[in-house]
Amino acid sequence: MVCNFSPIAFRVFGFPIHWYSFAYIFGIIFAFNLTKFLMKKAKYNADPKLLDDFVGVIVLGIILGGRIGHVLFYDFNYYTQNLLEIIKIWKGGMSFFGGFIGIVIATYFFCKKNKLRFLNFIDYWAVGVPIGLFFGRIANFINGELRGKPSSSIAWAVTFNDGISRHPSQIYEAILEGIVLFLIMIFAFYKKHYEFEGRLSGIFCFGYGINRFIGECFREPDSIFSWDLFLKTGINLNQYFCLLIMGLGMLLIYRSLKHEFITACREN
Repeated sequence: MVCNFSPIAFRVFGFPIHWYSFAYIFGIIFAFNLTKFLMKKAKYNADPKLLDDFVGVIVLGIILGGRIGHVLFYDFNYYTQNLLEIIKIWKGGMSFFGGFIGIVIATYFFCKKNKLRFLNFIDYWAVGVPIGLFFGRIANFINGELRGKPSSSIAWAVTFNDGISRHPSQIYEAILEGIVLFLIMIFAFYKKHYEFEGRLSGIFCFGYGINRFIGECFREPDSIFSWDLFLKTGINLNQYFCLLIMGLGMLLIYRSLKHEFITACREN
């Protein structure tokens, strides 16, 4: 299969809307509406206006965190020599790990300002994130970026403009980080894990870390530094980030289980 799609999804009054931008917009809209539904189902007392205000916080956290993370972690030398390229986010180039940090920081201050319990609030949002990741990975595939490792032995190999047959690693990650993780999160929600503060966030972090780690096995490292790590240690920079986020997930799950155990002992 030859991947030679246009990065432009459509035009509005002559203005191009890129697939990458479209993916983020749709992902945020989906996550917002799903979160409102889940909060209502769980009888979480949330002010609708507050939720509307939080959308702006999400967008800010994703854009600033994701872009700064990409610049710092993956192509710092290039961007220091091409400063104007930093603001051209429609071309792609967003770091999940940077966006993750950005959202966490923005949400923390939002919750502090509005006197909300941080982990309890962010748990609900964690359920819808995988769908945004799914559309983001599809946009990566269309843009021909974050390419997979060369492979001519699989029937579903794809070629981009370099003419090399590769693993469609973007599709692998769309399935693992998007569909599979979303099903896990929905299952965890309907098992009422939202009753234990931080558990849904922990499940998301741990599940994302594992699925991303697996997907990275079929993907080329994103930078020279990541290549150096891969050649020296056998795993790339993103996989080290995955180990960190898996550790955070285990910590949150342990914390919630400990709290559940203590609560059960007090009730008995």
